[in-house]
Formats: sequence, C-alpha cells, structure tokens
Amino acid sequence: MLIRLGYELALDLPQDTPVVTALEIHSDRRQDIRWEAGFLPTPMVNTQTYVDAYGNRCRRFVAPAGRFTMRYDAVVEDSGLLDPVAPDAQETPVAELPTECIGYLLGSRYCETDHLSTLAWNLFGQTRPGWERVQAIVDYVHDRLSFGYGYARSTRTAAQAHEERVGVCRDFAHLAIAFCRAMNIPARYVNGYLGDINVPADPAPMDFSAWVEAYVGGRWYTFDPRHNKPRTGRVVVARGRDATDVPLVHTFGAHVLSKFEVWTYEETSQPAAGRKADEDEGNDFRISAAA
Repeated sequence: MLIRLGYELALDLPQDTPVVTALEIHSDRRQDIRWEAGFLPTPMVNTQTYVDAYGNRCRRFVAPAGRFTMRYDAVVEDSGLLDPVAPDAQETPVAELPTECIGYLLGSRYCETDHLSTLAWNLFGQTRPGWERVQAIVDYVHDRLSFGYGYARSTRTAAQAHEERVGVCRDFAHLAIAFCRAMNIPARYVNGYLGDINVPADPAPMDFSAWVEAYVGGRWYTFDPRHNKPRTGRVVVARGRDATDVPLVHTFGAHVLSKFEVWTYEETSQPAAGRKADEDEGNDFRISAAA
C-alpha cells in the first residue's frame, strides 16, 4: 500500500533564529519513499542535514525574522501489515543485552526510573518476563491515563503523568518507557506518522504520534500505550531516550507556532512525477536561550 504523508508548519520569529528539526523520515524507511516534494522552506534558506547520535536525520538552518514556513510532502510504500506481535518473546538478561541497548535501561529527563522503580516492581514483578510483562505495563498505562490534547504540557514527566492521570501520546510513552526500564527491559521513545488507516477516522486534527519500542526476544518491538492495539502504517521519524532527544523543532530563541498541519493517509492513486528521495541532502518543540 501507499501512504501519503507530510506537514506544513509556520513559525513567527522576532529575529533571525538558529533552528534544528527532526522531521525527516528515518533512515530505515528512506528506501520506501516512492516520491517526495522534499523540504520546502519559505522564504528559502540554506540547510544542512546530519545524522545524530541516535541515527535520526536532522536538519539545521537559520530561519529569518518574520513568518517562516516549512512544508514537506511524500508518498511512502508500506507493507500494509499490522505491528508485529510476538507473545512468546523472552526477556533478555541485562548481562546478555547488546551494548547499544544499555542506554535505554537508564533514567532520562522525562522517565524517572529511580522514582518509579518500587511502584513498577510492585505492579509488574509477578508478571511473566518478556512480552507478557511489557504488555502488562502498556495495558496499565493505557488504563491509567486519560488522553486529551488539552492535557498537553511539555514539562510533564512520567511520574507526574502517573499522578495526574492525564496526558497526550508522549506522556503515555514516557510512563511505559519508565516502567519498562525499571523492570530492566530496554525501551525507547519513537515519534512519527500514524494515520487512521484501517481504523475509524478520528475527527481531531492530525498530529505526529509517539509510541514505544521495547527490546524483547532479541529485537525491538512496537508497543503503543495510547491506542493499545496493533496498527497499520506507522512511519518512524525519530527515536531517542525520551522526547528530549527528538523534538520536532528546536529553536534557539523565541518563536510562536502559527500553523501546524500534518497529514498521513492511504494513497489510492499513483503519485505524480516528482523528486525521489535524495540521500545526500544534508508534537515536540523546544526553545533554548537565544545565542
């Protein structure tokens, strides 16, 4: 199947401002791009792409003062299959984990494993290690938190989400990740596109989505605490320890988000002729102090 996806974002900036974005389709899906219009800034600026420490494709540039718009449009081929499910996947002992997994066992900015460790073992210590334990965590988070866009708060941590019992998809992900790590299961934060494909359409405006990947059975599997069911058509944009590592837009100075539009849906017609992905091109926003 083909998936049409993209975004149009606009920032109002009081001055020329350095920006880093993590909005590129992840490298492990680049080969699936069948057509893309590419990154289209207005006004035009020079940009540079690079790969960060987590393997994400990032873009940096200086946005001029005033209204600055970023647009991207693409068609991606997808298997059309649901997220894989492996109920018999076993937990890997910490001593046997690949080295690259160790960092995903540690606490991070939004996932306070030290604060939640005792609670995690009380809640999940009697569940069977492996897939069953991760699924028990996801079930608990799904039932514990109430979802609502009005609950969004960029500073909310996993422990705070647990206490407040509300959040958006990133909060669901952070709480599940923190519980997994407290149980010695590597878990990482993922954001990307997830359209209403083969499910009832959500009347709310489309947004980027956040979910979890947990390491069981010798590989990373997708778990989605917000929806808590296998879905079709996920397209990864970025992965990290938590949302700190993968803000969609990081401005080094003040900005006002004046437009935010995301689309992702099944494309029933063949894409028009356009530019293919160029590998040589060099609902999280972050503001740093101006340089």
